[in-house]
Amino acid sequence: MQQPNKLIPFYENVAFDRISDNAMVVNFGPQHPSAHGQLRLILELEGEKVIKATPDVGYLHRGMEKMAENMIYNEFLPTTDRMDYIAASSNNYAFALSVERLLGVEVPRRAKVIRTMLLELNRIISHLFWLATHALDVGAMSIFLYCFREREFGIDLIEDYCGARLTHSSVRIGGVPLDLPQGWIEKLKAYLELLPSQIKLYEGILSENRIWRMRLENVGVVSPEMAKSWGLSGVLLRGSGIAWDIRKEEPYELYDELEFDVPIGESNDSYGRYLLYMEEMRQSIRLLYQLIDKYQDTDSLIMCEDTRYFSAPKEQIMTQNYSLMQHFVLVAQGMRPPIGEVYVPTESPKGELGFFIRSEGEPYPYRVKMRTPSFFHTGVLQDLLPGHYLADVVTIIGNTNIVFGEIDR
Repeated sequence: MQQPNKLIPFYENVAFDRISDNAMVVNFGPQHPSAHGQLRLILELEGEKVIKATPDVGYLHRGMEKMAENMIYNEFLPTTDRMDYIAASSNNYAFALSVERLLGVEVPRRAKVIRTMLLELNRIISHLFWLATHALDVGAMSIFLYCFREREFGIDLIEDYCGARLTHSSVRIGGVPLDLPQGWIEKLKAYLELLPSQIKLYEGILSENRIWRMRLENVGVVSPEMAKSWGLSGVLLRGSGIAWDIRKEEPYELYDELEFDVPIGESNDSYGRYLLYMEEMRQSIRLLYQLIDKYQDTDSLIMCEDTRYFSAPKEQIMTQNYSLMQHFVLVAQGMRPPIGEVYVPTESPKGELGFFIRSEGEPYPYRVKMRTPSFFHTGVLQDLLPGHYLADVVTIIGNTNIVFGEIDR
């Protein structure tokens, strides 16, 4: 006689082999508001103490890498907005830079200045969003409102440039779509003059607040060995005392010409990483002031002029027959990069964001692989959470600064 199928508890599928009588398995997410996206954490608890944690991702999977392989290069660029949607310009730029390295082209200097401005402005906006939501998770309401106020001013600048507030598409392969609008530099200066006093305000509310310190100090300690073994990057890596910033180690755009410091943490915990985020915003302000000076000393060219891969200026398209035909081919069929492959890392607000592209000389890439920081920062939770209490899980998830648009791709 055939035996009926045995019902297997769901937790056996995620390596919870033996559950003691005192333990309980709970699902944290994927609908929990503090999961920062579609994260499902399967937690084994003894009382309120985490014994085992298993991140379960995939609830937001959209097949973006496969989409990239079925689109021409320019067509895919707006899709990168939807990865880290808190810092869309950094994703646009990382993909554009990878394609430019594949093509072997050099971007005009004014475009480099504008793109670096957008990257650092985007970094400030992303860090403000992180501080607002992280503090709200821990229980601080006022700081959420203050950070979003300054973030809106930064988003206004992005909107003045490209017309969008969240999904920017502010970069093009070969340069930028627009020059800075009239009066934009003056608005940026006013914003940069405002920010330091507001950052000081945030620190005045949080840094010596005993509840904030009790919730963050000695919570989520990431040792240098753990950081290296998990491939962590960004503030999570530098917060463990490892000096690694791609803008310094493998400079791109104008970073090798700019003066800035890379803050390094010593405490390895959540509070130390909070301090790094605050200092990084100050360094971005410092970088933007230098870029304003460099912008004044550049010519007006904002797109690469290599007509093998890029359309001619509009004036030529409207007056010269060959330029019009070339433009039609590039828009309808797409550029054809040389055969080869490239991997280009960049320092996004969350860590190392890189694109691997394999070209077979066709308008469509043969293979696109995205290296996103949040994927690794989610994986480390299985080593980081055990030994902490359930309330600390919320703190640690917020402190790792993950976003699921770039995990489920």
